[in-house]
Amino acid sequence: MNVFVKMESNVRSYCRSFPKVFNRAKGSKLFDEDGNAYIDFFAGAGALNYGHNNEYIKKALLSYIESDGISHGLDMYTVAKKEFMTTFNKLILEPRNLDYKLQFCGPTGTNAVEAALKLARKVKKRTNVLAFMGAFHGMTLGSLSVTSGLDIRRGAGVPLGNVSFLPYPSQEFEGIDTLAFMRQVLTDDHSGVDKPAAVILETTQAEGGINVAPTEWLQEVSKICKENDILLIVDDVQVGCGRTGEFFSFERAGIEPDMVVLSKSISGYGLPMSLLLLKPELDIWEPGEHNGTFRGNQMAFVAAKAALIYREESKLEESVKEKEKFIKNYIEQNILPLDPNLYARGIGLIWGIDCSKLGGGDFAKEVCQECFSKNMIIERAGRGDSVVKLMPALTIKFDELKEGCKIVRESIEKCLIRRKREGDEKSSNCA
Repeated sequence: MNVFVKMESNVRSYCRSFPKVFNRAKGSKLFDEDGNAYIDFFAGAGALNYGHNNEYIKKALLSYIESDGISHGLDMYTVAKKEFMTTFNKLILEPRNLDYKLQFCGPTGTNAVEAALKLARKVKKRTNVLAFMGAFHGMTLGSLSVTSGLDIRRGAGVPLGNVSFLPYPSQEFEGIDTLAFMRQVLTDDHSGVDKPAAVILETTQAEGGINVAPTEWLQEVSKICKENDILLIVDDVQVGCGRTGEFFSFERAGIEPDMVVLSKSISGYGLPMSLLLLKPELDIWEPGEHNGTFRGNQMAFVAAKAALIYREESKLEESVKEKEKFIKNYIEQNILPLDPNLYARGIGLIWGIDCSKLGGGDFAKEVCQECFSKNMIIERAGRGDSVVKLMPALTIKFDELKEGCKIVRESIEKCLIRRKREGDEKSSNCA
C-alpha cells in the first residue's frame, strides 16, 4: 500500500476505514488481493443497488462493447441513449403517470444538483433556495451551498450564500413543528428570508443519519411549495432507484416533485451517470447552457437500460420489501435490546443504528472497525458520524443479509462489553 500513501492525495477517505487492497467483487462480496471475502453493507455509497458485477447487466454491457458501440457521444443522438430513454419511459414514468423530460448531466450526482439549482433560479428569477439541516447534496459549490455539514462546507474556501436552512423532521428537532416553522418563514414579513426559487430535500437523509421524513410531512411540503409558487426538488441520488422500496423514494407520499435528481445506481453497474428529471414547462434552457464533456455516458445508458429490465423481471421491489421486514425485525429483536441507549431508524434497505448516546462517533467508529475485523464493509453517517449505516445491495442474498446483521450485532455487543470493562477499570483505579 506504500504506493497509495506515497502518491495519492491526502483527500483519500474510504481507504482509511478499509485499509486493504481489493481485487475483485461479486454480488454482495468484495475480495482483497489475498483472496479474503468481505460482506458489503456499503454498496459503493449507494451506487451498487444491483450488486457487484450483476450478471444480467454485465452481459448487456459486454455485448455492447464487443459490438464496437459508441463509447463517447457528448449529447449526440445514439442508439444506446434512445433505448435507455424509451425503456425508462415505459417501465418507470408511464406506469406512474409521471411526465418528465430527461436532462443528462455530468458524471456525478452533484452535477445534476447544480443543474437543478441553476434551472430553478432561471425559471423563478429568484436567487434564494431553502434546504434542510442534515442535508447532503454534493461537494461542488452550488451543491455544497445546500449541504449543511459545517466541516465540508469549510472546504469551499468561499462564502456559500443564497440558501436558507430549515429544521428537518429528525430526532434533533423532536418537538418542533417543522412545517409550521417553514410556513412562518415564508409568510412572515420579518423572517429575514428571501422568497426562494426552490426547496431541495432528500425524503430520507442518508448522510444526515438515516432520517426518514414522515409521509404526511412530504405531502405538506409539496403543498406549501405549490401554494407559494416554489419549485420542489427531490434529491434521489442515494435513496432512489429502489433503495427505499419503490423506484422513487417519494412515491410513498404520492407527490410529484418539479425536479428529481438521480445518479449513483441509475447506471445499474456503478458507472458514472447523473440525470435530472424536470417537468416539461420548466425546460427553458438555451442549447448548451448547462453541459459537460461526459454528459452522455453511452455504456452507462446500456447498463441502465439492462438494470431497469432486470428490476422488473426479478421483481426486485417485492424482494426489497421482504428484506426490509427482516432487517427491521432483526434490529428490533437482536440489536436494540443490547443497550437502552441504542436507537434505529430506516426504510427499505437503508438503516441506521444511532450510537449518539453511547459515545457518539467514537463508539460508532469502534463498531465499524470491529465489523471490518470480521470481514465486513460498513460505514458511518449522521452528526458526528455517530450512526452505523446499513446499506447492502438490494440483490443481497438472504443468508448474506442475515450474516451481515449478525456481524453488526456481535460487533456492537463486543464494543459495549469493552466499554463496560474499561469503565469498570477506571472506577477501580479511581478507588
